Amino acid sequence: EVQLVESGGDLVQPGGSLRLSCAASGFTFSNYAMSWVRQAPGKGLEWVSSINAGGSTRYGDSVKGRFTISRDNAENTLYLQMSSLKFDDTAVYYCTRSDQPVVGEYDYWGQGTQVTVSS
Repeated sequence: EVQLVESGGDLVQPGGSLRLSCAASGFTFSNYAMSWVRQAPGKGLEWVSSINAGGSTRYGDSVKGRFTISRDNAENTLYLQMSSLKFDDTAVYYCTRSDQPVVGEYDYWGQGTQVTVSS
């Protein structure tokens, strides 16, 4: 059974940093592209960042230069290092799996972890 379990969400002040983790199980993690998607209160889903099985990365314009996605295939874990956090980064952050080694359709989602940026 495929499982994606996010952790690391918290309340943080503007300008602060946070690292999210996504523990993956039930599949060969290294073979799949992974992504982070977020949903702010009252808004739709927003793609944040993706990393292919080969390690190439992409970022949404709103987080480029502030967030870093990475993966540890030995630990079956996806990360999102977030810095210079802004109020607009407040959202539930979801870890997703694509159904192939490069980013494509998301076939599995985690339950999400809440990030709140507030002073």
